[in-house]
This record gives sequence, structure tokens and C-alpha cells, in this order.
Amino acid sequence: MTFTDAAEAPSGRTSMIKLHTAEDYEGMRKAGRLAAECLDMLCAHMQPGVLTEDLDRMAREFMLDNGSTPACLYYRGYPKTLCISANHVVCHGIPGEKVLKDGDIVNIDVTLILDGWHGDTSRMFAIGNVKRRARRLIDITYEALQRGIAVVRPGAHLGDIGHAIQSYAENERCAVVRDFCGHGLGRVFHDAPNVLHYGQPGTGVELKEGMFFTIEPMLNLGKPAVKILSDGWTAVTRDRSLSAQFEHSIGITANGAEVFTASPAGLHNPTQPDAI
Repeated sequence: MTFTDAAEAPSGRTSMIKLHTAEDYEGMRKAGRLAAECLDMLCAHMQPGVLTEDLDRMAREFMLDNGSTPACLYYRGYPKTLCISANHVVCHGIPGEKVLKDGDIVNIDVTLILDGWHGDTSRMFAIGNVKRRARRLIDITYEALQRGIAVVRPGAHLGDIGHAIQSYAENERCAVVRDFCGHGLGRVFHDAPNVLHYGQPGTGVELKEGMFFTIEPMLNLGKPAVKILSDGWTAVTRDRSLSAQFEHSIGITANGAEVFTASPAGLHNPTQPDAI
């Protein structure tokens, strides 16, 4: 896989990995912060009885009111602003008439476009009184994301990220979903490279300063296999075990990783009792 200066790359997704400038980092900081602020705004509404369609409407209004546009809305035919995935839904759950119930665990995935840059992030939420094993899954998934980010630096490899996530998750008796991965992003929603959440250290593309991509591990309490429902989007665990996901957009710096989508309110893992 080859690298190219982002300013010289063709528009749209390519097989080349884009390397970005200091000005590009500033654009991603603004987009990432706004995406995180959207999730922060939703935290107060994540209660039993809330309609997922209402959460979607609130997020869409927030994005438009703040000068951005929803990236997911009509993307490849997707009908909503958010992806809202509860319990055994792994990802790409479509908001609608579903009401969140006491004991649910829910992932909300936000992607917006601000001044041409994509902010892409997701978090887990615990609705009401959640069982201990579900909270444990959420916390393990959050820690897996942090371990993946911690190994990012120039000279490391994509396989180091996957290994950090996989080794920790499997040691905690959780399965890593193989069917979905992180991805490059910037002015393009899904770009090169693919960022797997499993792998061997020292393998894969070497990381370089200027790369932008997401890390977004999905962990299951049961087996890793998933299936897509008849709507063509919603992915669920085949064994109906619980699933959890966290996602950040990052840029590689000279010394490590800059997280563009950190929560301004400190609600990085809002299931923690002291996070709200």
C-alpha cells in the first residue's frame, strides 16, 4: 500500500493512504469535537422510555444547528442520522419506533461533516439498571479501545493495534468481531487503510505521522459471528449474545496519537457512575 500527500490525492476513496498537514489536523479537531459534543448532548436523554427516532431527530437538529451535516443520512441508502445498536445488535441499528428499556445497553454512532471534514465516534450507554455482566462488557470494550490507541505511533504497525485489542479482549473472555473494522477518514468517510481489531504485532501497514483513521472495536460476550438482518444494515450476533463498541477518530502525531473525538464534558465512557 502506498502513501500520498492528502492535497495531491484524487477525491474519493483510493487505495493510497493520505498523509495530512497541520491545517488538516485543525479541521479534524473541529469536526471530531462537534461529533463528541453531539454524544455529550444525548447523554441526558439516555433513559428508559426514550424513542430511538427521537434521539435521531435530536442529533440531526444539533448537527444542522451547529453548521454541520449528517454524514450517514442517505449514505449508500442509509435512512437515518445515527446508528443506534442495542443489546445483541453489533452495529448499524436503524433508529425508529424502538423504545429503550431498563437494562438495555446501547451504542450510538455519530458521524458528521463540518467544513468538509468527518467527525466519527461512538459510545456505549447503560439504560437504567444494567446487569453486571453487561457493564463488564462495556468496560472491557472501552479499555480495549484505549489499549489500541496507546500503541499508535510512527513506526508501529496496524497489526500492533489489532493485537493490543485482541489479546486483551480474549484474555477477558470476550470475542472480537471480524466482520467490521476501523477505517481511514478525513474528507472521505471511509478511506484507506482498513484497521482490523485483531492481528499480530509487527504486521500490516507501518504507521506514519499524518495518517487519520478510526479505531472502533466491537466485542461480544459470546462468539464473534454476526449476521445482517433483512433491512440490509442491522448486524446482530448470531448467538444473540450481548455486543459493545466504542469508537474514536485519531491522527498520528510525531509522538503518538491525537484523539479528535474526545468528549469535551469528560463523558468518554458514560456508563461509569462518576462520568455523569
